[in-house]
Amino acid sequence: MGVLTRIRAAVAAVGVVSALAGPAGAHTLADALAAAYRNSNLLDQNRALLRAADEDVQQAIAALYPVVNFAATALSSTTGSPDYQLTLGLQATIPLLDFGRGRMAVDATHETVLATRAALTVIEQNVLMGAVQSYLGLYSKLQALQLQQNNVSLIGEQLRAARERFELGDSTRTDVAQAEARLAAARSSLASAQGDVAIAREQYRLTVGAYPENISAPPRLPHLPASLEAAQETARRNHPSITQAQHLVAVADLTSEIVQTQRLGSLTGSIQAQTGFGRYAGSPERSASSLTGSLNYQVNLFDAGRLNSSERQAVARAEAQRAALNQTVATVQQLVAANWAQVQIARASIQASDQQIRATQSAYDAVRAEAELGSRTTLDVLDAEQELLNARSARIYAAAGLQTAAYALLQSTGQLTVQSLGLGIPTYDVEAYSANLRREPPRETPSEQGRRLDRILGRYGPREDR
Repeated sequence: MGVLTRIRAAVAAVGVVSALAGPAGAHTLADALAAAYRNSNLLDQNRALLRAADEDVQQAIAALYPVVNFAATALSSTTGSPDYQLTLGLQATIPLLDFGRGRMAVDATHETVLATRAALTVIEQNVLMGAVQSYLGLYSKLQALQLQQNNVSLIGEQLRAARERFELGDSTRTDVAQAEARLAAARSSLASAQGDVAIAREQYRLTVGAYPENISAPPRLPHLPASLEAAQETARRNHPSITQAQHLVAVADLTSEIVQTQRLGSLTGSIQAQTGFGRYAGSPERSASSLTGSLNYQVNLFDAGRLNSSERQAVARAEAQRAALNQTVATVQQLVAANWAQVQIARASIQASDQQIRATQSAYDAVRAEAELGSRTTLDVLDAEQELLNARSARIYAAAGLQTAAYALLQSTGQLTVQSLGLGIPTYDVEAYSANLRREPPRETPSEQGRRLDRILGRYGPREDR
């Protein structure tokens, strides 16, 4: 094989980026997303926190029911005649009137659960976005590594050609030295690319849970909203951070209501059944039983302004939570707009990179042909080849940037979930744990607080509980 033929073969190898796509059955982006969802420690942690929040609801419901205690007492004395006494008793205490605080406490804990479910969706989106970034990062690093390997091979062919021309007297020692210097630089870039791949593999293992054996080319872009306005509307209705903030507003309002009713006091009832027997001071053994009931109403008459301060504090916290909701909506809208712009930028960058590759490829072919005629030097060929390499590298990262921006846009609209992506894998049922707990007795009509909370939750559009 001639020198020029070997160079042409090496040049063709630079453009063979598609060889990086793994064989049939290689690890796909969908595989990475599914594995990240199954293996995420963050998701396991927040699922446990959700179960803990479900138990808060159970405890709030239990506070509405009677509390029954059993007590047994045994007494004995060795003074004088042997004396003893044994008493057994049951006592039941039930809240009769608390002016709605118990019911509102149940509502508040339930709203906290819904906020925790939304927070779990936020974590799910972050985990899946991390998997997308790790997958695309590793794939682009592998492509860049392949380019650097081909570049080393190409410059090696050019160095051999320069040495052959030098031996034939067609070039100078300078041409050989320039090719040697460029080959050393290419090998250095290759080592750097290999290190980048190793780092990307470790990041992939952290986010996905395992190293990939082979990795496939990314699929087509996911379905995106048709316009910025449509994306922002979807975000207002579906973003879990907005949903979480809405439920936290409801919690703050209910807490304020609970504090305001504390000054009304509370009424509790108690029933106690007791039986016992014993002997005292030498008297014959005897037994006795009793059944007593009582009502206890307790109201605060003076607390040095503590209740007033608590009310003002609860109102201030509710106002702060509403401001946080408005800020969350504004932040989500800004993030949607920014990611929408990033998608447009990435698409324009890909088009520019394609044009750059075509232009630099034509320039390289022309410089190489002129070098064969003796009108160009080895350095000219090396420079043209480097520009082509840079253009192809830029195209690699532009393609990865478009994929990343597309999935970031889905995340900012609340659509980067296993269900929305249609991954087809079993998902965690957020209601399964609470379904096994005691349910609150149904209410005949919604309370005024419930109607106000419905208006809060509907402020930014309807939303199904996840």
